Amino acid sequence: MTPRFDAIGLIVSDMAASVAFYRRLGFAFPEGAADEPHVEAQLPGGLHLLLDTEATVRSFHASWRPPTGGDSRTAVALRCDSPAEVDTVYEEMVNAGHHGELKPWDAFWGQRYATLHDPDGNGVDLFAPLPPAQ
Repeated sequence: MTPRFDAIGLIVSDMAASVAFYRRLGFAFPEGAADEPHVEAQLPGGLHLLLDTEATVRSFHASWRPPTGGDSRTAVALRCDSPAEVDTVYEEMVNAGHHGELKPWDAFWGQRYATLHDPDGNGVDLFAPLPPAQ
């Protein structure tokens, strides 16, 4: 028997804000998800994005506390269809009031890249391959 990668789980302080953020990025959460302690969105390829409130996690792990220090070790990476889409999505999210951590740039590894923060400070990377150099 071999374990299979199935889900990415994030602990959120405000479910409604997190559901709204990820819905704006195209994640399909069920109706009423903003009021639930645990929600899941099906991702392409059969994976899932899981959101749990801090209270839900403390219900089975009483000593859990949010990380401190301002830096997150978690990031979700979203592939865009084109470099222009990286710019468009980044601007739409920032204009909607979300934190833009790194403005879009052409990364040395061959991608257009940008980073947002979700409502809990988790990184959300946007990327698309750059066209081949002429």
